[in-house]
Amino acid sequence: MTELTAQPYPFAFELSHTALMIIDMQRDFVLPGGFGESLGNDVSRLASIVPTLQDILHAWRRAKGLVVHTREAHLPDLSDCPNAKLHRGQPSQKIGDVGAMGRLLIRGEWGSDIIDELKPVEGEIVIDKPGKGAFYNTPLLESLKRHGITHLVITGVTTEVCVQTTMREANDRGFECVLMEDATQSYFEKFWLSTLEMVRAQGAIVGWTATSRDLLSALQSMTP
Repeated sequence: MTELTAQPYPFAFELSHTALMIIDMQRDFVLPGGFGESLGNDVSRLASIVPTLQDILHAWRRAKGLVVHTREAHLPDLSDCPNAKLHRGQPSQKIGDVGAMGRLLIRGEWGSDIIDELKPVEGEIVIDKPGKGAFYNTPLLESLKRHGITHLVITGVTTEVCVQTTMREANDRGFECVLMEDATQSYFEKFWLSTLEMVRAQGAIVGWTATSRDLLSALQSMTP
């Protein structure tokens, strides 16, 4: 077992039973002209974590750990997108509308894909999800079980929505989870901070939080 410095106390994991999850690092959320910006958000906050995510991803690949990428993306006919979600928030452009990078949050569109800096490679799992959580109506649980995964290192966006929802779903399914503090971000700083506090409260009631520096140090000690 490897012990990672974390809050509220060290997080112990075995690489062979742990997956790195990179949640929703899609052009539609991270780049100008996408769905995130259509809601009036400053997407530069999300883009700021890309270099840290690159460092983690490259180190995880060198250590030969399993990587899972998720994309929040709907079927072209929107049959998997309930009206309650479609019209929520009164955005200037709704899911499925044509934006600067194609139809917003639609599978197969350029904008719904993962940014080039974090592009999946062969052998990595890519999950398209219709909801906030990565376990809802997806094959994620079966994929993790098939690979013998019991622990998750969670990163990505946005901290208080898709990241937190996925972490809580994972917790309910028995996974031990650590959230990388500087490899997750929100359009709102206070939401990012409050989520970190919530998940690690009461003795890691949902999970742990840690920094990329400590994770990279742990991974370096494993890599020949």
